[in-house]
Amino acid sequence: MAALLQLSDIHVALGTVPLLAGAEMVVDAGERLCVVGRNGCGKSTLLSIAAGLRGFDAGTRFLQPGTTVRYLPQEPDVSGFATTADYVAAGMGPGDDIHRVAMLLDALGLDGEAEPSRLSGGEGRRAALARVLAPKPDILLLDEPTNHLDLPAIDWLEGELAATRAAVVLVSHDRRLLERISRTVLWLDRGATRRLERGFAAFEEWREALEAEEKRAAHKEARKLVAEEDWLRYGVTARRKRNVRRLHALLELRRRHRAAQTPQGGMKFAATAQVQGGARIVLEAHGLEKNFDGRPIVRGLDVRILRGDRVALVGPNGAGKTTLLRLLLGELAPDAGRVTRAEGLRVAFLEQRRENLDPERTLADTLSDGHGEKVIVGGEARHVIGVMKDFLFEPARARTPVRALSGGERARLALALGLLRPSDLLVLDEPTNDLDLETLELLQEQLAEYAGTVLLVSHDRDFLDRVATSVLNAEGGGRWVDYAGGYSDMLAQGGRVGMAAVAAAPVPAMPAKLRPAAAAKPAPRKLSFKDRHALERLPARIEALVAEADGLRRVLADPDLYRRDRAAYDGAASRLRVAEAELAAAEEQWLSLEMLREELEG
Repeated sequence: MAALLQLSDIHVALGTVPLLAGAEMVVDAGERLCVVGRNGCGKSTLLSIAAGLRGFDAGTRFLQPGTTVRYLPQEPDVSGFATTADYVAAGMGPGDDIHRVAMLLDALGLDGEAEPSRLSGGEGRRAALARVLAPKPDILLLDEPTNHLDLPAIDWLEGELAATRAAVVLVSHDRRLLERISRTVLWLDRGATRRLERGFAAFEEWREALEAEEKRAAHKEARKLVAEEDWLRYGVTARRKRNVRRLHALLELRRRHRAAQTPQGGMKFAATAQVQGGARIVLEAHGLEKNFDGRPIVRGLDVRILRGDRVALVGPNGAGKTTLLRLLLGELAPDAGRVTRAEGLRVAFLEQRRENLDPERTLADTLSDGHGEKVIVGGEARHVIGVMKDFLFEPARARTPVRALSGGERARLALALGLLRPSDLLVLDEPTNDLDLETLELLQEQLAEYAGTVLLVSHDRDFLDRVATSVLNAEGGGRWVDYAGGYSDMLAQGGRVGMAAVAAAPVPAMPAKLRPAAAAKPAPRKLSFKDRHALERLPARIEALVAEADGLRRVLADPDLYRRDRAAYDGAASRLRVAEAELAAAEEQWLSLEMLREELEG
């Protein structure tokens, strides 16, 4: 069967610099393809070409006639529409089920009547996801779909992508999403593409094998180059045709050797910690309380954060993660309780939106903060070009203005500024947004070596597992529970994730355990009578809700219902949204209880 979409020998140059040099992509029906590569290598360019939204210098693009394609860019434009529902509905085509607009808006927690211009970054991303998913296209092209999404939305998206019949082409830094969704990997490296007919879980081993082979080949080329340069210095006579051919061969050999020597790694983050006075307790909160408009955000929180801890704040959007950060840092006064901080605590804050970057300053000037060609790293002066290389920027880009950098490069620059600043406490707000996988690996290594304390807000599950030593999880009603370990450890200990955790009724706050040098193992949970009863009754409840939702969909499928009986149509549509929400909550509750039961019995 012919491919639905095929890109062949694609070339794109930015000025005189080649970005894509013979890139290839084949998308078959039902494909699960992830595109990986370093920031700035052209992944987004390749996806926009596949979507038919960008031209190219050479090559061919073939799309099977009648194939529908939907594309989610990194920065979707939601402007120009009166309501969010109008924006989502604009992505529908002839014959598409318009009811999916309301269904997806409800599933993603969006108000269809809201003005798109007033949506937050996360809400805009969810609206854009609804727009591309609603039509059920043949091909989905998704560029960083998890950026600005919270954990419940990421879990929901994962389920949608696993269930869709569409071919999926995915660019993402979320390792767990790539591992669970992809069946094929397309590696974009130095303008060319290489394809692995296995999922992302096998990618790193495959890439390392290819790079090792390249190094062996480069070593052979280098030895040959030495011999040829010796001939060039002592034996060339350009008058002879065979020597001219040999000279051309030498120049080509040099070009290949330079390409093989292009640096592929080596970032050296320089985050330093010089804890004042040797204080072991960095932050300590007692009885912390904060309410907004009568809603508890933090309720009775007791927590102790020690030097060297990596504490992740986890919860859905709106749970109060940023509020808790501000309380701990002293930027916001609590309604009750107190926070004690180590004397002379120096904080380096990496904020999510990169608003501290001046778009008109050059890359070198931003890194040196206007102090010429020197950057102070760990108390020592270094040349700005060397620092740029450490952070994977080519020396030729020193005079590039920040506005000309890609989203991933701006994220890397903001990360550099935070890590170069001497600090005792490093605060990272969504640090993984827009970072490529190699940069993420290096960031993880540097955070492991950082001598200070880290406060981290992230929705990247794999990153949390690799970095966090403990998790503060929002479990509803302003209650934050402290779990030892990373994200997966939190789930294994019974931590709840989802909108149900935020909407849960307030419960009396239990003091979070005070973390000693080695956190105590939490007491094992047991299935209560209420839990056992819920496990018995939930399957029937789920079956009844599925039947009710199917019946309502059949009612709404009547094309004349809206014209004939508007009230009946509105009632059925409203009840369908409620039934689907109740079904999702029941399924989530059953899954959590079943996992707990298996854990206890196992």
